Amino acid sequence: MSRSIVVTGLGLQSPHGEDPQAVFAALRRGESAVHEVLAGELPRPAAAATVAFDAMRWFTKLQLAGVDRVSQLAVAAADLAMQDAGRPEGLDPTRLGVFVGCGMGGGAAIEHAYRVGVAGGRVPPLTIPAFMPNAPAAHVAMRQRAQGPVLSYAVACASSAVAVGEALHALSRGEIDLALAGGSEALIVPGVVAAWQAMQTLAEFAPGVPDAAARACRPFAADRCGFVLGEGAAFLVLEPEAQARARGARVHGRLLGYGTSCDASHLTKPDADGQARALAAALRMAGLQPADVGYCNAHGTATRIGDVVEAQALAQVFGAALPALRVSSTKALHGHLLGAAGALEAIITLRALQEQRLPPNMHGSAVEPQCALNLVREGDTAAPGLQAAISSSFAFGGTNAVLAFGRA
Repeated sequence: MSRSIVVTGLGLQSPHGEDPQAVFAALRRGESAVHEVLAGELPRPAAAATVAFDAMRWFTKLQLAGVDRVSQLAVAAADLAMQDAGRPEGLDPTRLGVFVGCGMGGGAAIEHAYRVGVAGGRVPPLTIPAFMPNAPAAHVAMRQRAQGPVLSYAVACASSAVAVGEALHALSRGEIDLALAGGSEALIVPGVVAAWQAMQTLAEFAPGVPDAAARACRPFAADRCGFVLGEGAAFLVLEPEAQARARGARVHGRLLGYGTSCDASHLTKPDADGQARALAAALRMAGLQPADVGYCNAHGTATRIGDVVEAQALAQVFGAALPALRVSSTKALHGHLLGAAGALEAIITLRALQEQRLPPNMHGSAVEPQCALNLVREGDTAAPGLQAAISSSFAFGGTNAVLAFGRA
């Protein structure tokens, strides 16, 4: 039986901080958290957005053994989400589910093991449990005593959007009573960044030039040259609306729909038809018409091909309603969190609905002619009457995921 599902908790460890309201305010002001990283450790300069994180707030020194940064961030963000939800009392732990997206697992753990091993040193014995992609979900489950389904989704850039969507399905079917859903990623280590550079997908910038790194990512701009990596974790607490109202929980918004599809055409090149199927499916599940949706937090990675394909998919689904759809990609400011991107951007979308304001699309004065979208501009972020919004995540491997939210 389908049930109305609402969001009652938000938790963040993001490049802009951990307070969702303050994070959204920084994004609305167009403040970039991107900076140069790993100077001198890479073949050429790299920019990324990192998290100022104190692991000792969440772990003892003994507990940290074998816990990679990706799991540390996940535990912290999930715990903050549960705090925000008021830690529901009397919840049957077998009815609490954990749904986590993580694209690549413990990057720091595997890089350290490789470097030590090649040098003939002793590889840490807990490297494998620290590196495995389901480690964040396992650590969150242990911290929250969740005994229901604990599932990990490794679907590249769509991982945490899929996690949130699959949590919606489980709740709608009555399989669980509460879900912690989100994602975590922490890959700002030399080996991983160098691998992304080898693909020629990362934005380039002139080192030493003020703000060059901060402005390197320019979604939908004519002079865009790729994305910048980000790290962090984001979690949402989801539950049936009737349950939330009965316990007096604060409701941040409604999760109305979820659509997913696969391009099934190319491992790294996106496909407009595949993305359109996911967009249409999310609207269909949500019971929304294109004209009902006022904002799209776009995938918008600022790659030459990706932005054009996304614009084509939006045009295909929204048709005559496209000019009224306001669009922005916040990756220009917080970087691309890969497996955690969908969850972070879902929280940003919820904040937009709550505040009736939108984060601007930054760093591109001249728009790509093939991306004829109604991009949100600085100084024009008010969105009075905004009732429904979508957040899109399109991944390597061809998996597409779209979440549709409604105002509380």
